[in-house]
Amino acid sequence: MPVDPSLIGKNLRAFQKGVDEHDFANPSHTAYGIGLAHFDMERMGFDEGETVLPGITIHADGGQTGNFRVLCDGEHLEELEAQVAEVVDAISTQQATVPVGAPDTREER
Repeated sequence: MPVDPSLIGKNLRAFQKGVDEHDFANPSHTAYGIGLAHFDMERMGFDEGETVLPGITIHADGGQTGNFRVLCDGEHLEELEAQVAEVVDAISTQQATVPVGAPDTREER
């Protein structure tokens, strides 16, 4: 069954937008592909490794159907964990204990 060209066009625009947003948010990482569920690749007529945008190829990655992922050479999870650790370290210098149900002792103005 032939794939509707408008469906392919909509997906290519979404892929380009996703790559552009990724590259803007992560200038030190290089996007190399789009990850799709195998079902979606077959439904849209894409082949593994097919070039869909300049420097961007399609890859089956076992993700959820109906979604795509921008694949890159960076480790986003490690960066996020480092950011969270920095925030925790920055706010954990003081300790406060407030019993549950304690009355509010602040003065009203």
